[in-house]
Amino acid sequence: MKNIEIKNKTLLITGVAGFIGSNLCQRLLEEEPSVKIIGIDNMNDYYDVKLKEYRLNQINKYSNFKFIKGNIANKELIRDIFKEYKPAIVVNLAAQAGVRYSITNPDTYIESNIIGFYNILEECRHNPVEHLVYASSSSVYGSNKKVPYSTEDKVDNPVSLYAATKKSNELLAHAYSKLYDIPTTGLRFFTVYGPAGRPDMAYFSFTNKLISDEKIQIFNYGKCKRDFTYIDDIVEGIIRVIKGAPDKKQGKDGLPIPPYAIYNIGNSNPENLLDFVQILQEELVRADVLPEDYNFETNKELVPMQPGDVPITYADTTPLERDYGFRPSTPLREGLRKFAEWYKEYYK
Repeated sequence: MKNIEIKNKTLLITGVAGFIGSNLCQRLLEEEPSVKIIGIDNMNDYYDVKLKEYRLNQINKYSNFKFIKGNIANKELIRDIFKEYKPAIVVNLAAQAGVRYSITNPDTYIESNIIGFYNILEECRHNPVEHLVYASSSSVYGSNKKVPYSTEDKVDNPVSLYAATKKSNELLAHAYSKLYDIPTTGLRFFTVYGPAGRPDMAYFSFTNKLISDEKIQIFNYGKCKRDFTYIDDIVEGIIRVIKGAPDKKQGKDGLPIPPYAIYNIGNSNPENLLDFVQILQEELVRADVLPEDYNFETNKELVPMQPGDVPITYADTTPLERDYGFRPSTPLREGLRKFAEWYKEYYK
């Protein structure tokens, strides 16, 4: 593994107004005042744009940050950004997320996750970078029965278009690593949560519904398990990975052995959905988001599995620990407490 010094370098972060992108950007700007960050985001209305603007406001105050509003599927724009700013490191977090949304809006997934990522790869090819780090997803494991999920497992059975596009990203990155010797690392994130997260994620949408006294639907009759990973753990993992790129080596055929790697970033501790809902309720009451006498039982509805969903996600993070000395460890209650406190402050 090649150690990368990020001081005095330019980083391009795509999807910078997103949940992970904004948190990563803020931490880098706070800890590495000499870095310059170019952030791009199309600010689409997949969810409340005000939340994206709120995140962006947290990072716009830094003088070494430049925001560009635009779509990574716009080839000319991406070409111009690489030409003008010559980023040494690229972190591609721009993507159309969400499993259920991919069933009703497939076009946006092909545009952002396939064409957009291809544009990034092409520019990394023509403007060599030290490291391309990109978001994959735990959804690539599809209907994998073996747990915990290992990056050694076959992932050839996606159960949603979203998962298929993320698997495609890994395949495209491998091809570009092999052909053009571009160091690439894909990160399979497991159910990321925390303050100012995505409103379509269960913990956030449940909170919104409970506030409005609507029913929350718990899929697979509550028998789902999710490997909830707190945002700060995700950011810590990304920063460590950025600073250690796969080595460039020659194969016996005289061609590069692809400087390519994939890691899971998850909490390695799957939580039952009903337990998760119980903890969320307790923390919302504690933060005074909901009254103490709130009747949760009347607002819960157990329903069957949704198309594209999987019963369990569970990360094997041994390779991440081995190569970067890190494993996520924030307990669910601690993370949900921080979310509940943020929610109270933001909405009330």
